[in-house]
Amino acid sequence: MTKEPVRERPVTYLPMQEQARLDAQALERLFDELGDVAAEDVVCRAMEELALKLAQSERLYREGEAARLRKAVRTMAAIAGQIGMVMLAKVAGDVICCIDQRDDIALAAVLQRLLRAGEASITEIWQLQDMTI
Repeated sequence: MTKEPVRERPVTYLPMQEQARLDAQALERLFDELGDVAAEDVVCRAMEELALKLAQSERLYREGEAARLRKAVRTMAAIAGQIGMVMLAKVAGDVICCIDQRDDIALAAVLQRLLRAGEASITEIWQLQDMTI
């Protein structure tokens, strides 16, 4: 019995970037309802809160605080939905599902996706605001 040599398989690298998906109509409605100054204030405060929740979520995950992580991510989903961050809200919902199903392996992956989606979404909103100024 002879052993065949192990064939090396090419390594596939997956891009670790998330494409931000924003609902421009949700932002437009917010600006129409509140006016430019108030809406811009709401969006800025929302982005600050999202940045804090993203950092908090990462910390809570490392500390094994699933219940508190779920609460932080649920808040993040609500904020993201309010200002039209569609992808971030969706991925936050996926994190909640992983927590509810006690799927630790999926949670690790989806939480990392949430962090990437959050960063991409915040960057996209800032770029939109820069174009309107």
